[in-house]
Amino acid sequence: MIGTGAISHKHVQAYRNIGYEITVCSDEHPAFGRAFSERYGIRFAERWQDVCSSADVDFVDVCTFPNFRLAPVELCAASGKHIQVQKPMAIDLADARRMIELARSADIRLGVVSQHRFDDASLFLKPAIDGGRLGKILQADAYVKWWRSDEYYSRPIKGSWEVEGGGALINQAIHQIDILLWLCGPVSHVHGEWELGAAHKIESEDVVSALLRYRSGAIGVVQAATAIRPGYPERVEIHGTKGSAIITGDKLTAWDVEGDTGAPVASNAATGASDPMAISLTPFERQFRDFGAAIRERRDPVVSGEEGFRALQFVQAVYQSCRHGRKVMIDA
Repeated sequence: MIGTGAISHKHVQAYRNIGYEITVCSDEHPAFGRAFSERYGIRFAERWQDVCSSADVDFVDVCTFPNFRLAPVELCAASGKHIQVQKPMAIDLADARRMIELARSADIRLGVVSQHRFDDASLFLKPAIDGGRLGKILQADAYVKWWRSDEYYSRPIKGSWEVEGGGALINQAIHQIDILLWLCGPVSHVHGEWELGAAHKIESEDVVSALLRYRSGAIGVVQAATAIRPGYPERVEIHGTKGSAIITGDKLTAWDVEGDTGAPVASNAATGASDPMAISLTPFERQFRDFGAAIRERRDPVVSGEEGFRALQFVQAVYQSCRHGRKVMIDA
């Protein structure tokens, strides 16, 4: 593992739950990395490069800030190591394209952690929508109205363009963006509006809204924020000609389809609305199992580099629209 920040603890727990061994870790802050290694009984490497070249490593897991993605992919490609990176896969589309090219040329697997595809709700809705149970999709929306404290943004790199690539859209709502694109297909164009530093001392957006048009003809809205007190569970709404489905947090909380009652509707959901770590381990475990299977079977993982690119492309189109005040087309 490269990077031993907050999300890496979730990764370690998930890997161990499914029987994977974490052999070595590294961090640009040696004190943090050593504390992590001692806590979990993992070898510590002073240089992140040594993680990518270690003989006892089958694949590398990158849990750093998103400005550090291309370099480990370059080294993993040279070393023949498979690699999985945290979302977003990069902050720059050119870097993301290069990562995909490197992995393809080296015949290594490149995965992007987007664990909500493996929630029970998502796994139910994908075949349901593909099978026409909602009819023709008319509108598909995502609402991520969360709260993050001033302490969360206390480090200057948090919410920065250079290190994190932006704010609420790229760091929080990108999960729901990935779900929308996976369930409802690609988007043809977007029009966005944002507020920069509306409630926090950050340079990027902590409130943003986007209107979108899917290539299928459906329309949608994405709203993302880390400035909404006290923070509400994220929500994905899919509305079709036969009925509607709503995911709240990680659960299907509404299935209102005429003549179709066969859906696993739940009431309690795990959400990171006000606490980033209040999320379930189960979808991580499922995604990590899939990545291991992709390596063994020499296939793309469910969330490949190409899939991660599509979510990042959407985010960058919204940012471009917000900056220039116009509709932005998204290339096929």
